[in-house]
Amino acid sequence: MCGAVYGKNGKSFLLEKLNAYNQAAQFVPWVILIDLDQDADCAPPFLQSCLPNPARYMSFRVAVREIEAWLLADRDRLAKFLSVGISHIPRDPEKLDSPKSTMVAIARHSRRKDARGNMVPRSGSGRKIGPAYTSMLMEFARDREYGWRPQVAAKLSDSLNRCIRRLGQVVRDTS
Repeated sequence: MCGAVYGKNGKSFLLEKLNAYNQAAQFVPWVILIDLDQDADCAPPFLQSCLPNPARYMSFRVAVREIEAWLLADRDRLAKFLSVGISHIPRDPEKLDSPKSTMVAIARHSRRKDARGNMVPRSGSGRKIGPAYTSMLMEFARDREYGWRPQVAAKLSDSLNRCIRRLGQVVRDTS
């Protein structure tokens, strides 16, 4: 069961409140998930610098480079969702400089008009993503029958694999 979601104010807000969340995680489980972006070359040293002493129930995880890398790692399902050939989906999404830009570029090739219209920014808008980019990705992530499969994606995404393992450990520790 998931409790309150506090991350709607962005990464800098989460990092600013990280010590307070860590104190709370002495007693109850907390999951903090952020994108690495270009903040560091490697997630483990970045995590250590942000939170050197995580509390027992703290699960502070980093998606390398962006959360889109985790979605891209389920190549088969994403290709079907976006109606593109699997050759459009990169084989090593964690090595991409900008998984978000890659996702938009893939959507440009989609045979689905709604994917192109919602995920790709309108010409001249100055935006990096389309108007319903996030909701389209949420649709993909939430569709239990045809959408994203974290266990499959974890085979191509080390940061997702580590996150899943850590969450399993927290669940076992609180049982």
